[in-house]
Amino acid sequence: MESMEELIRLAMEAMKRAYTPYSGFKVGAALMTEDGKVYQGCNIENAAYTPTNCAERTAFFKAVSEGERKFSAICIVGGMNGVLSSYTAPCGVCRQVMREFCDPETFRVILAIDENHWREYRLKELLPMGFGPENLRESETERTP
Repeated sequence: MESMEELIRLAMEAMKRAYTPYSGFKVGAALMTEDGKVYQGCNIENAAYTPTNCAERTAFFKAVSEGERKFSAICIVGGMNGVLSSYTAPCGVCRQVMREFCDPETFRVILAIDENHWREYRLKELLPMGFGPENLRESETERTP
C-alpha cells in the first residue's frame, strides 16, 4: 500500500459497488493486512434487513476466507446515495468483528470523506473494554476455589 490516500481511494471505489435499494446509504471499506494487501468490501442490503451485511464485515470475511488473520488498518467511507458528506463510523457488530482479529492497541480505523479529510482512531478508542478471544481463556490466577 503506497499511501493513506490510496487506502481511502480503494474504500471509495468499493462504496460504488454497494447494494442499497432500501436505505440508499452506501458504505465502502478497504481493509489492509499487516503485509500491505488490501481487501475491499461494500454494504449489501436485504429486504428482510437482518441478513444485511456491512462493508467492514464484507471486507473482513473476504480476507479471512482467503486465509488472512493479521490486519493493520481499515478505511471506511459512506453516505446517502454515495455522496460523502460526513464521517461514517463502524457499527457495534463491525467493531466486535474487528476485535476478533485485531489488536485494539495498534489496529487503525480511518474514517474519511475524501483523500484530504480523514480521521484516524485506534480500535480501543471505538470499543473500550471490548470482548476478545482472550476473555474465553481462563488464567490460573483468575480461578476461584
